[in-house]
Amino acid sequence: MSKQMCWLSASGPNETKILHLRLQPGQPWKPYTAFPQFAAPDYRIPGGSKGWATYQKLIKAGWALIPTAQAHQALVSTR
Repeated sequence: MSKQMCWLSASGPNETKILHLRLQPGQPWKPYTAFPQFAAPDYRIPGGSKGWATYQKLIKAGWALIPTAQAHQALVSTR
Protein backbone atom coordinates (compact mmCIF):
# COMPACT_ATOMS: atom_id res chain seq x y z
CA MET A 1 0.00 0.00 0.00
CA SER A 2 1.35 3.43 -0.82
CA LYS A 3 0.23 7.06 -0.61
CA GLN A 4 -1.08 7.30 2.90
CA MET A 5 -2.56 10.13 4.95
CA CYS A 6 -3.48 10.61 8.59
CA TRP A 7 -4.44 13.33 11.04
CA LEU A 8 -1.61 14.14 13.46
CA SER A 9 -0.99 17.08 15.75
CA ALA A 10 1.57 19.55 14.51
CA SER A 11 3.68 19.74 17.65
CA GLY A 12 2.07 18.08 20.65
CA PRO A 13 -0.71 15.75 21.76
CA ASN A 14 -3.07 18.61 22.66
CA GLU A 15 -2.48 20.60 19.49
CA THR A 16 -4.96 20.78 16.63
CA LYS A 17 -4.54 17.93 14.19
CA ILE A 18 -3.59 18.63 10.60
CA LEU A 19 -3.35 16.31 7.63
CA HIS A 20 -0.04 14.50 7.22
CA LEU A 21 1.08 12.53 4.18
CA ARG A 22 3.66 9.97 3.15
CA LEU A 23 4.24 8.34 -0.20
CA GLN A 24 5.35 4.94 1.10
CA PRO A 25 4.87 3.03 4.36
CA GLY A 26 7.92 3.39 6.57
CA GLN A 27 8.62 6.94 5.47
CA PRO A 28 8.20 9.73 8.01
CA TRP A 29 4.89 11.58 8.14
CA LYS A 30 5.06 15.16 6.87
CA PRO A 31 2.44 17.91 6.93
CA TYR A 32 0.43 18.14 3.74
CA THR A 33 1.96 21.57 3.07
CA ALA A 34 5.30 19.81 2.44
CA PHE A 35 3.71 18.29 -0.68
CA PRO A 36 2.57 21.23 -2.82
CA GLN A 37 2.05 18.87 -5.76
CA PHE A 38 -0.77 17.17 -3.84
CA ALA A 39 -2.10 19.93 -1.57
CA ALA A 40 -5.34 21.76 -2.33
CA PRO A 41 -5.99 25.28 -1.02
CA ASP A 42 -7.56 25.24 2.44
CA TYR A 43 -11.15 26.35 2.80
CA ARG A 44 -11.56 29.80 4.30
CA ILE A 45 -13.64 28.71 7.26
CA PRO A 46 -12.71 30.04 10.70
CA GLY A 47 -11.61 27.11 12.84
CA GLY A 48 -11.74 24.73 9.88
CA SER A 49 -9.47 21.71 9.68
CA LYS A 50 -6.13 22.35 8.04
CA GLY A 51 -5.86 19.94 5.15
CA TRP A 52 -9.54 19.09 4.79
CA ALA A 53 -9.66 20.14 1.12
CA THR A 54 -6.50 18.13 0.46
CA TYR A 55 -8.01 15.13 2.26
CA GLN A 56 -11.11 15.29 0.07
CA LYS A 57 -8.99 15.50 -3.07
CA LEU A 58 -6.68 12.63 -2.12
CA ILE A 59 -9.35 10.24 -0.82
CA LYS A 60 -11.02 10.50 -4.23
CA ALA A 61 -7.64 9.77 -5.84
CA GLY A 62 -7.34 6.51 -3.89
CA TRP A 63 -5.04 7.51 -1.03
CA ALA A 64 -5.39 5.41 2.13
CA LEU A 65 -6.44 6.99 5.41
CA ILE A 66 -4.45 5.55 8.32
CA PRO A 67 -6.04 5.82 11.78
CA THR A 68 -4.32 8.41 13.97
CA ALA A 69 -3.68 5.87 16.74
CA GLN A 70 -1.94 3.52 14.30
CA ALA A 71 0.22 6.30 12.86
CA HIS A 72 1.05 7.60 16.33
CA GLN A 73 2.00 4.10 17.52
CA ALA A 74 4.43 3.79 14.60
CA LEU A 75 5.95 7.17 15.50
CA VAL A 76 6.51 6.11 19.11
CA SER A 77 8.05 2.75 18.17
CA THR A 78 10.64 4.38 15.88
CA ARG A 79 11.96 6.73 18.57
